[in-house]
Amino acid sequence: MTKSFKIITLGCKVNQYESAYLHEALADAGWKRAAGGDKANLSIINTCIVTQTASHQSRQEIRRAIRENPEGIVVATGCYAQAFPGELSEIEGIRLIAGNTEKGKLPESLLNIAEPGQVRILCRAFEHGTPFDFLPIKRFSDRTRAFLKIQDGCQSFCSYCIVPLSRGPYRSLPPQRVLSMIESLAYEGYKEIVMTGIHLGKYGIDLKNVTNLNRLLVSIAQEKLPVRIRLSSLEITEIDMALIDMMASNPWLCRHFHIPLQSGDDGVLKKMNRKYTARHFAKLIESIHDKVPLAAIGIDVISGFPGEDTVAHQNTCSLIKDLPVSYLHVFPFSPRPGTPAATFDGRIDSRVIKQRATALRQLGQEKRLTFYQKCLNKEFMVLPEGWHPKKEGMMKGKSDNYLPALFPSSEDLDQLVPVFMESVEGNMVRGSMLNST
Repeated sequence: MTKSFKIITLGCKVNQYESAYLHEALADAGWKRAAGGDKANLSIINTCIVTQTASHQSRQEIRRAIRENPEGIVVATGCYAQAFPGELSEIEGIRLIAGNTEKGKLPESLLNIAEPGQVRILCRAFEHGTPFDFLPIKRFSDRTRAFLKIQDGCQSFCSYCIVPLSRGPYRSLPPQRVLSMIESLAYEGYKEIVMTGIHLGKYGIDLKNVTNLNRLLVSIAQEKLPVRIRLSSLEITEIDMALIDMMASNPWLCRHFHIPLQSGDDGVLKKMNRKYTARHFAKLIESIHDKVPLAAIGIDVISGFPGEDTVAHQNTCSLIKDLPVSYLHVFPFSPRPGTPAATFDGRIDSRVIKQRATALRQLGQEKRLTFYQKCLNKEFMVLPEGWHPKKEGMMKGKSDNYLPALFPSSEDLDQLVPVFMESVEGNMVRGSMLNST
């Protein structure tokens, strides 16, 4: 019988990268990916617990996999499995729970799976000096864009966040291995590489040879590889003028920052254990905009944090309105067991949290539209992502500054192409491909 598998991934880009590694490792070991809605002998759910919603979705996916094929092997891995393996073990039908410390060994762990009706738990606590778990990958489901995890772990201990428990201390991939992977992925034909990490701005802090993200980018520039680099989320305290100047002057470095704000109120920021003020945040955003006026600047915001009164919420809204940000990711506050914020007084009524989240999302839509309109009548290099499923003859893709582009083409493209942006069409920007010769 053919050994078939499917992998369901929840959460961040780091999880996506690790799922891609598992996919490649299983394929190399003779497993076949289950097609469409077919049953799979093996279902791996790469879980997330950053919010209550993510935890709920993780449990839902595990139960769905068990329900769809009671005879199959269901495995839970990822952050939920690392932080609360006992909680997951109560789900009847799950056969293996492997924490993040065991994720890289998961393909070989399948050789010693528990008998039906039993569950095997593989989960070690993170220790000081835990090495970076290097998971090399050659293939991604996206034919033109690749991810590369260069950092793992977080030690910021924001009062609302469970991630330090589920991801452990800072760990970095040595620069030479980063450069080697970028060269390998470029050789495989990828035109964009998204560099990811749990706390990307702390890249290199744990390595013996002194380095950091800026120095790594300088080394990448010296290689002159035919690939552009996109950075995933960075903290405002880890973005300096050298990095902004590098983005302004190097077309291979995508003009795109994603920066967690979380709150625009200094009192709430202090309770969150965030290490900046609203004024500091605003000043750096303005600096980015001055140097790189067409950069996409996305921000994360939490609505309804304990103690966030009406004035604090309005401070957040006012700050965002005044800043040249491009889009928002809004998260209603979600108390996570084991974090200080789960015990804070001043809990906000769930209906109020929902109302505030709705207001922030509406503000985010307005910011997105303003940014898209600002980019009209200009040319951008777009990385095609395939045909639009509902618009015949139209390709979709992303510009370096994160515009979701839509443009007509007579052929299936997998190279960066120049597109002149002409109009906003729903949640996309429509344009025309220019002659690149």
